[in-house]
Amino acid sequence: MTIAGGCRCGRVRYELVSDELPLSYACHCLDCQTWSGSAFMLHAMVPEDALKIRGEAVRLRLPGGTEVMPSEHVGCASCLTRIANTNSAIPGVAVLKMGTLDRSKEVVPAAHIWVSRAQPWIMFDEDAPCFDETPSPQAFANAIAGR
Repeated sequence: MTIAGGCRCGRVRYELVSDELPLSYACHCLDCQTWSGSAFMLHAMVPEDALKIRGEAVRLRLPGGTEVMPSEHVGCASCLTRIANTNSAIPGVAVLKMGTLDRSKEVVPAAHIWVSRAQPWIMFDEDAPCFDETPSPQAFANAIAGR
């Protein structure tokens, strides 16, 4: 089964090979607030080879020193929608921008990271794990296990 999504203008589409929506997390860091123009971004870590992007996708890297964790970003050059990013810290994994899913209204974050930078009006689900900054991969996996 596949889950579909794409950019705002439709020039870039993708399919994620998966039987269900991946677990997502909300990142409240300042970079995500700036990138999204909002209070947070919704992400999911998915196998890079399960994400099939087609259309007029472009890849870019920000200038050195701009990102703490340099990443390659994939998105649409026409409408500037970012679809996903990858980085060397998590090889074989793509960080999918969950707002680009056709089924985005079904997305509920399983965890929140960088809550130390969250906007003061954000209300967190008391059952969702929250981390002040980026947790270790093991701490994150343990927190969302069984969700």
